[in-house]
Amino acid sequence: MKTLYHIVLGASFTALLLAGCSKSFLERQPQSTLQEEALTNKKGVNTLLIGAYAALDGQDYNDDMINLSGGSGYAVSPDNWIYGSVAGGDAHKGSDPSDAASILQIVTFAANSSNGFFNDKWRVNYEGIRRCNFTLHVLANVKDMTDAEKQVIAGEARFLRGHYYSDLKKLFDKVPWVDENSTSYQKLIVDDFKLPNDQDIWPMIEADFKYAADHLPETQKEIGRANKWAAVAYLAKTLLYQSKFAAAMPLLEDVIHSGVTTKGVKFGLMDHFHDNFDAFTENNKEAVFSIQYSANDGSGGTGNANQGQMLNYPYNGPFSCCGFYQPSQDLVNSFRTNDKGLPYLDDFNQHPVKNDMGVSDTVAFTPDNGYLDPRLDWTVGRRGIPFLDWGLHPGMAWVRNQQSAGPYAALKNVYMQVNQDKFYDGNSWAPGNAINYVLIRYADVLLMAAECQANAGSLEKAEAYVNMVRERAANPVGWVKQYIDPEDPMGGNTEEPAANYHVSPYPAGAFAGGGKDYALKAIRFERKLELAMEGHRFFDLVRWGLAQTEINRYFNYEKTVTSDIATGNFSARNKYYPIPQRQIDLSVKNGTSQLKQNPGY
Repeated sequence: MKTLYHIVLGASFTALLLAGCSKSFLERQPQSTLQEEALTNKKGVNTLLIGAYAALDGQDYNDDMINLSGGSGYAVSPDNWIYGSVAGGDAHKGSDPSDAASILQIVTFAANSSNGFFNDKWRVNYEGIRRCNFTLHVLANVKDMTDAEKQVIAGEARFLRGHYYSDLKKLFDKVPWVDENSTSYQKLIVDDFKLPNDQDIWPMIEADFKYAADHLPETQKEIGRANKWAAVAYLAKTLLYQSKFAAAMPLLEDVIHSGVTTKGVKFGLMDHFHDNFDAFTENNKEAVFSIQYSANDGSGGTGNANQGQMLNYPYNGPFSCCGFYQPSQDLVNSFRTNDKGLPYLDDFNQHPVKNDMGVSDTVAFTPDNGYLDPRLDWTVGRRGIPFLDWGLHPGMAWVRNQQSAGPYAALKNVYMQVNQDKFYDGNSWAPGNAINYVLIRYADVLLMAAECQANAGSLEKAEAYVNMVRERAANPVGWVKQYIDPEDPMGGNTEEPAANYHVSPYPAGAFAGGGKDYALKAIRFERKLELAMEGHRFFDLVRWGLAQTEINRYFNYEKTVTSDIATGNFSARNKYYPIPQRQIDLSVKNGTSQLKQNPGY
């Protein structure tokens, strides 16, 4: 149920990193002992666990005891739209260059350790870790639960902790490990939390997911809770990030062949691609693990809604904010297909998709009539094409600054007009919605499995997994269709495709004929298409060792289209973001900072 993550916990939690407190305060005996005792039971520890889930959204939290607050939803969104998609070339920051200029610094790789967005992202992940650790700490003393029940709670807490640490590891690499054994919850001594970032934490992340995979049930009664298969998939992804393909492969095969959803349904691809991005059809068989959101649920405020994408709606028109997150021309061109329905893996920018740059919305414009992958129009809003059920995208009228960030609009994050009364949240200054973020979906699992199989030399099996994803894209049932009446976009659609869609699976033996390098190139490109605008691209490029080459290639092309990233340059240091200077300053112990900065910053 949607409310699983959104119980607000009281101020009795201790902080991971304490700030703004005097030494005399820190040396006092804390007054929370009775509250901890009150939580040391089945009901209490489950409440703590729900609090650990609640931190998944990264939205504003406040610990009244020490006055620590979280980052704005858009700065710390768990979908990593800034750090994963915009920084990876999927999209531009959008809006005007001066609007949230700190983001532009990040995505042109000019940001330093003082950029506040990094500190926000660091803190909200450690807030999640803090809640997991406290849950595990209290669980150890619970007497009214069986060992089996306690193992499930521990499995969920360790799954969540693995997620928070995985996010930190991908972003910053060198981060300190704190768990329920290394942290004292009975003493508020700040130096207890000043730990060095001098060890590789991947083994500990692996151990958390392994424990979760071994102890969680295959299904859960409540939607939103992690089950065994979510843990197995996340463990495999953790191994993949370390290039441990042989170890990850059997885990992914287990998810593909045995995995079931929380509802007990076997994982699979939805016929409709967009079902993964519609609040009405979410928690479906493709959702291996989702971060849950709800709107207009009677809870008050915006705490349960997805605020991470609050800036990322078309400017003007029916939306209130704000023209950020504009897909790049480079991404759009990637959806071009040849006469065989296959992508241009190497020279897609030599086959550009027609755009309406510089064309007023009052001037007639005919969209591109060449072959296109239909996933384009479920990913990118472009002029003259149905924008969900909101009408034909009008072009410049919905774009804040074309010259700066291009002519396109994000689409996967946008709620439908037909059910906005249920799934749109207007309680904040910018839109919220009830669209879940699918952290791991089945298509991702198939493509990770394809990558493992290709690295093992099993090119035929790798090709089969990629083709499962492409065959779904090729199914006309899931294509964007023209409106019956463009003046009444909620009046239904015809069976006529909205563009000249043409996509096909790779012909039998294509991977074997092209060899391992060709197969990996095709798999990587398929991830770019299938998972576009979902926060994966930058991290994929880094783990493949292609970030410097690909991102600078992107800059060199995209700056011929827009002006915002003209100064962009990716160097070797940029594969990880800088450790926030604020955290380095807080880590001083006996005159020495325990946290060390990443190389090159």
